[in-house]
Amino acid sequence: MMRARTVIAMAVVITAAVVYSVPAHAVTVSATELLENGERFSGQEVTVVGELVGDYGFRSDGTMWTQLNSDSYAIRPIVTGGPLRGANVGIGIRMPADLADGLDPPGRYRLVGPIVTVTGIWRYHDAQRQGETFLDVSTLAVDTPGHDLSEHPNWGIYGAAFAFAAIAAVVAVAYIRERDAK
Repeated sequence: MMRARTVIAMAVVITAAVVYSVPAHAVTVSATELLENGERFSGQEVTVVGELVGDYGFRSDGTMWTQLNSDSYAIRPIVTGGPLRGANVGIGIRMPADLADGLDPPGRYRLVGPIVTVTGIWRYHDAQRQGETFLDVSTLAVDTPGHDLSEHPNWGIYGAAFAFAAIAAVVAVAYIRERDAK
C-alpha cells in the first residue's frame, strides 16, 4: 500500500514538473487586436506579423524602436492589387539593436519594408516607460525582404489632360481672332 502511494506521488510530481517546465507558446495576434484589447494581452508573450515602417530609431541603451504595421496594406499594398480596406494600423516595437542587423530599410512611400514575424511581451501602459504601450520584441524573423514599389504613369490621365489643354488652346485662339476681327 505504501509503495502504491509512493508511486502515485512520484507520478504526480513528475507530471507537474513536465507541465510547468513546458514553455507557454506565444499567442498570434494582429496589431488591431492588441490595440482593441490591450489590457487583456498585457504582460503576455504575443506574436505579430507585419511590415516595418517609418524609421529605425537606435538608442544608446542598445535598443531599436520602430513601427510595425499589421494591416491589409502591409501584406498587399494597393499598388500591387491589394484591397482598399480601412486605415493603417500599427504598433510601436522595441527590440535589441542586434536584431536589426541586416534588415532592409523600413517601408515608406514607394518602398515596402520587410515583412517580419516578431514575438515579445506586450507592454500595455508600461509604468517603467511613462505609460507607453509597445511590444518588447525578443525574436524577429524576416518573412519577406523589403522591395521597391513600381508605380507607372497613368497614360490615360496624361492623354486626357493633353486633349483638354489642346481644346483650351484652340478655343482661346478662336476667341482672340473673333475678338480682334470686331
